[in-house]
Order: sequence, then C-alpha cells, then structure tokens
Amino acid sequence: MAKKDYYEALGLSRGASIDEIKKAYRKLARKYHPDMNPGDPSAEDKFKDISEAYEVLTDPEKKKMFDQFGDAAFSPGGGPGARTWTWKSGESPFEGFDFSGSGATDQYGSFSDIFSELFGARRSSVRRPRAGQDLSYTMEIDFMEAVGGVTKTVTLRTETGTEHLTVTIPAGVNEGSRVRLKGKGGPGSAGGPSGDLYIITRVKPHPYFTRKEGDIYVEIPVTITEAALGAQVNIPTVDGPTRLTIPEGTQGGQKLRLRGKGAPHLKGAGRGDMYAVIKIAVPKKISDSSKKLLRDFDGQNPFNPRAKLGW
Repeated sequence: MAKKDYYEALGLSRGASIDEIKKAYRKLARKYHPDMNPGDPSAEDKFKDISEAYEVLTDPEKKKMFDQFGDAAFSPGGGPGARTWTWKSGESPFEGFDFSGSGATDQYGSFSDIFSELFGARRSSVRRPRAGQDLSYTMEIDFMEAVGGVTKTVTLRTETGTEHLTVTIPAGVNEGSRVRLKGKGGPGSAGGPSGDLYIITRVKPHPYFTRKEGDIYVEIPVTITEAALGAQVNIPTVDGPTRLTIPEGTQGGQKLRLRGKGAPHLKGAGRGDMYAVIKIAVPKKISDSSKKLLRDFDGQNPFNPRAKLGW
C-alpha cells in the first residue's frame, strides 16, 4: 500500500504553518467538493484525501505523530493512537470525521467550522424560508381616473399561467404613485411568503387641467371688458361646470382660488384647491370705431403697467 503524504496531498512542504494548511485546504475543498463535481469519483477520492490530510495536520497530536512516524502512525499497530481510514463507496465523503467539535480542533476551530464556512451558507439558504420577490406593473390611467379613483383589471403572466387581478386605484393618486397588492408578487421559497405587487401609475395629460400635488390649475380666458369691469363666467372643474366670479380690475395671470375643488388627499382627509389662472384674451381684429373707443378709454384712464419696473 502506497504511503500517504498529507503535506503533499495539500500541495505543501513539511513544516507548513497552520495558516498555510487552512488556506490550502480551503482552496482544494472548493475545487474537489462532490457537490461541485457530481458523478466524478476521482474528485470524491481527492476530496477524501485532502479532508483526511486536513484533519491530521490541524490536530497538534496527530500532526506530531505524522511528522515523526509518517502515515504508519495511523495504520493498525503503527503508533500510539493509530487509526485506520476507511472510505466506502456510496458513503458520504465526510464519513469518519467527527463534526461534533471533538475532531481536529485548534485555535482555528474544528473541521466542521471550516466546512460550514465553505459550503454551509449555500446549503442552509435552501432550507431557510425566503419571501418572494416584489414585482411592479406600470398602469396608465386618465387624469380624471387619477383624481376620482378607478377599478381596473390587470392581466399577469405567472409561472403557473395567466392571472387576472382586479385593482382598485384610490382617488388622489398621481404620476408615479404606488398601489400595493400584498402577496401578489413572486412566490416564496421553502414555505416563505409571496412578495408584493406594486402598481405604478402613469397619468395621461388632460386637455386643460394641470396638477401640482393636490391642487389643480386651469387657465381661464377672459375679455378686456370682463377683466376690467368684472363678470361671472362658466368654468370647468373636476366635479363639473361651475360659475366663477371675476372681480373688477382682475389682472392677467391672477389666480382665483376655489377651495376644496382639487384632488383628494391620499393621506388624510380633505381635498386640495383649484386655481383659475386668468388669461386676458384680446381679439386679433378690431374695427376702426373700436380702436377709437380704446384710444379714448386710454386717454381718460392713463395707466403705465411698467412704471414700477422703471421702464
């Protein structure tokens, strides 16, 4: 029977330090571990050899005996505390090692410690319950659906087929809002819970409404006469048409607030406001008589809107 050289098995020279032994074993264990080489008997044999070498060389007493007597120290009758290594086909490659902590133990820990460090995390993660992955789905909705809320059907393709979900979009969502559907994400593993599904809203632009948080804005064109003398005009709101009072002397760009006519707040009660932004509209064509009236008006009511600017 060929003599065994445990140092050679680990690719080391005699007198190698415990750090060098541990480093060499770590490298070779990764390379020849049976899980990494399924169906390769030579890799399993190599792993057994390096494991045997590691246990001997990291045990101070066994290392001392090997350094003095060689592998004969572990043959029947070969030396004090002799031990026979037997590996049977089909057995675990770790048969014969003491994983309880009473085996090769020194200041660096037992054989089971390094084995657990190398491969234990991967093995245990399979058994540990893990939550499924959170998923996201982008849904495009109309401006008024975002303000008032809407119920829609979402069709998802899953590992088990096609799933149709009814989704309630609450009133007041905005661009980029997230609606959470608990447990409708990816499946968990090892009994872990499913992840969540997040519906991300994309809001289509409205022809004349714009929005900032809970407040809604709309431009209201008015004539020079309506702005100067005041008037009552019909304007749109998200709740339907309403009458707006234009105060006498209203300026272009002035914002008239309608309290509580904005979008509902997602958190908390109440609604935002609506702002009617006044835009003075001037006719493109004016008759000669109208021009004369305007000049007369200007002469009787001298006014320089740029005076405060120093122009």
